Amino acid sequence: MSTEKINPRFFLLLLLIVAAAAMRVPNAAQVTPWANFTPIGAMGLFGGAYFNSTWKKFAFPLLTLFLSDLMISQFVYGGKYGVMYGGWYWIYGIFAAIVLLGQLLLKKVTVKNIFFASIAAALLHWGLADFSVWAGGGTDLRTGLPLSRDWSGLAQCYLQGFPFMQNFLAGTLGYGALLFGSFECMKKAYPRLAY
Repeated sequence: MSTEKINPRFFLLLLLIVAAAAMRVPNAAQVTPWANFTPIGAMGLFGGAYFNSTWKKFAFPLLTLFLSDLMISQFVYGGKYGVMYGGWYWIYGIFAAIVLLGQLLLKKVTVKNIFFASIAAALLHWGLADFSVWAGGGTDLRTGLPLSRDWSGLAQCYLQGFPFMQNFLAGTLGYGALLFGSFECMKKAYPRLAY
C-alpha cells in the first residue's frame, strides 16, 4: 500500500471519536456521578465539523455510537435489554441531527462556535429525546405512573428531563473541549492534518 493513500487526518479523527465513545462505558456503568454526562453530543459535532466527505461525517460517528451501544448492552447490562435498547432509532436520528449541526454550525471551528453548537445540540437532544419518551408512554418519575397524554404530561416530561439535559450539555462541552482541543493542537504541531 502506498503511503500517499494513507490519510493520517482520517485515522486521527476516527481514533479520537472511538476514544470518546469508549468513555460512554463508565457513564453507562454509573462510575461517574452524573447521569447523561456523555460524549455523544461532542462526538456528533466533532464528526460533522471535521470529516471531509458528507458520508463520513455521518457514517463514522453513527458506527462508533452503534459499536459502543453494543458494548454497553453486552458488558454493562449483560444483554438484559436485547441487542439494542427500546427507542434506539429516535436516539440515532437525534444523533444524526447533531452531526448535521456540527456540519452547519462549525464550518469555522472556534471556541465561541463550539460553545453555541454545544448548546444547540443539548437543546435539540432534550427537545426530541424527551418528546420521544412522552410519545412512547414514559413514566412520571415522581409517581411511577404513566405520563398523561396531554400538554401537562409533556411539560412534566420536559421538566423531569431538564437535569439530564444539563448533564448532556456539560458532557458535550467537556468532551468537546477534549476532542476539538486535541485535534486543533495536533493540527498546529502537524500541519498535514489540516487537510
